[in-house]
Amino acid sequence: MSKEKSFDTRKFLIDLASGGTAAAVSKTAVAPIERVKLLLQVQDASKTITADKRYKGIMDVLVRVPKEQGVAALWRGNLANVIRYFPTQALNFAFKDTYKAIFLEGLDKKKDFWKFFAGNLASGGAAGATSLCFVYPLDFARTRLAADIGKANDREFKGLADCLVKIVKSDGPIGLYRGFFVSVQGIIIYRAAYFGMFDTAKMVFAADGKKLNFFAAWGIAQVVTVGSGILSYPWDTVRRRMMMQSGRKDILYKNTLDCAKKIIQNEGISAMFKGALSNVFRGTGGALVLAIYDEIQKFI
Repeated sequence: MSKEKSFDTRKFLIDLASGGTAAAVSKTAVAPIERVKLLLQVQDASKTITADKRYKGIMDVLVRVPKEQGVAALWRGNLANVIRYFPTQALNFAFKDTYKAIFLEGLDKKKDFWKFFAGNLASGGAAGATSLCFVYPLDFARTRLAADIGKANDREFKGLADCLVKIVKSDGPIGLYRGFFVSVQGIIIYRAAYFGMFDTAKMVFAADGKKLNFFAAWGIAQVVTVGSGILSYPWDTVRRRMMMQSGRKDILYKNTLDCAKKIIQNEGISAMFKGALSNVFRGTGGALVLAIYDEIQKFI
């Protein structure tokens, strides 16, 4: 019994290390695209981005940000993102396998295909929701830092710690969890597709007893990350708009339903997908995470 427990602990720690390392590398590579996506997504709810300063699209952001804030500003919020993303992705991968043991126990991959598929969806969704509880304040800070368009002393927040301290002082700890419940809904949808479809596709396309090569795994991961990202994007837009309310006296949205309703009424249904195209490009990073993680597992 103790031997089995030791093995499980070791596997859990290996999942934390390999998943987190792969995530940190890929996220840094696509950080400029990440900031483009966030600026387009939340600018209508930002008190620092007035109507005359709003960005028209991806290229407008890529041209204006280096010009107005400096080239390094394309990576603004990246440190918070790496700090956040390491435990998020690492915990997702680690918990995913733990939940798979619960949801997939006793199932035959070939005889119970749809039960196996549903189990993968459930394990992926549960993993994402569980890890979100631990790292939400870091995700909140990353969003607010990326949305800050000020220069040097004109910035709303000086850095990660300053952001967290100011929001707690103005709104209390609850301010760091603004939009949490809609985030849980969105993360379940995203992670269920992200992990569930990837693992199921590997099972279908890989020959018996063999693992997919790196490029095949990356190709499948690319389709999965783009698809799951678009599917859950409206939830992501609502949660980030809610995040922008913390620290403000003028409240734009009463709750998440009111937020979704006002976005559609005032900006149109397409506003729920602002920044979605850059999110597709950003999905390359997510695909790399899955493929690199799968490759690392071959050597462990």
